[in-house]
Amino acid sequence: MNINLTLFAQAISFAVLIWFTVKFVWPPLLNAIEVRQKEIADGLAAGERGRTELEQASKRSAEAINDAKQRAAEIIAQAEKRATDLVEEAKGNAKAEGDRIITGAKAEVEQEVNRAKESLRQQVSELAIAGAEKILRKEIDAKAHAEILDAIAKEL
Repeated sequence: MNINLTLFAQAISFAVLIWFTVKFVWPPLLNAIEVRQKEIADGLAAGERGRTELEQASKRSAEAINDAKQRAAEIIAQAEKRATDLVEEAKGNAKAEGDRIITGAKAEVEQEVNRAKESLRQQVSELAIAGAEKILRKEIDAKAHAEILDAIAKEL
């Protein structure tokens, strides 16, 4: 055989192999490569989105924690203020109750003093009548001399 014919046949066989590869083998390989590249790109994009979402979630959680701490501090401050107000109100109520009790006690003491004075006047009147009876050796009519006795009792 001729070397040129062999080379020519090998060249045609190689061309047919290239055409067959380009027509039937190469497109599915390129398609598979493109799909794989797209999946990798999507995965990288999803990873980047996940990272940014994680950063945003971290920021939101930090803000939520700060807000919760501020609200807790406000609630504690309100509770302390309310406790102080309740203590002051209780002090005011206790002072008012003490003043009322003192006023009642003073009024009661005043009534006792007036009763004691009245009792003392009565006793002095009786002693005066008894003394006048003994002096005059006769009984004085208390009803007849009530005005005089009242005037004497008031002077005492």
